Amino acid sequence: MAEFIISDDLPTPGGPYSHVAVAGSTVWTAGFGPIDPQTGEVPEGIVAQTELTIDNVERALRAAGLGLQDVVKVTAHLQHLHEHFAQFNDVYGRRFTGSRPVRTTVGSDLMNILVEIDVVAVSS
Repeated sequence: MAEFIISDDLPTPGGPYSHVAVAGSTVWTAGFGPIDPQTGEVPEGIVAQTELTIDNVERALRAAGLGLQDVVKVTAHLQHLHEHFAQFNDVYGRRFTGSRPVRTTVGSDLMNILVEIDVVAVSS
């Protein structure tokens, strides 16, 4: 049986979905962008947006009792792939230390944000 989590520590979902799904030892997150869960604001620039997006992913994982170290797969969407990849990748490399989960990074048409990330994690 799956468990679905909506956390008060995260931005309110923008539609009829949960923040996190847990089935056995596997955890999936929704796609998170750079929305501050306290203010609803989006910071300027790819560096600040990537930091806040990863913060939100980390909050989602924490709701399921996990952390970034438990991530096995990352899917990242960038509004301007060619322009922002290097800066995104620098922040990502600082935040995902130790383990290096597999990752897909694609250019996507996002709604007024520069980055969105979802992950799959496994509890040990």
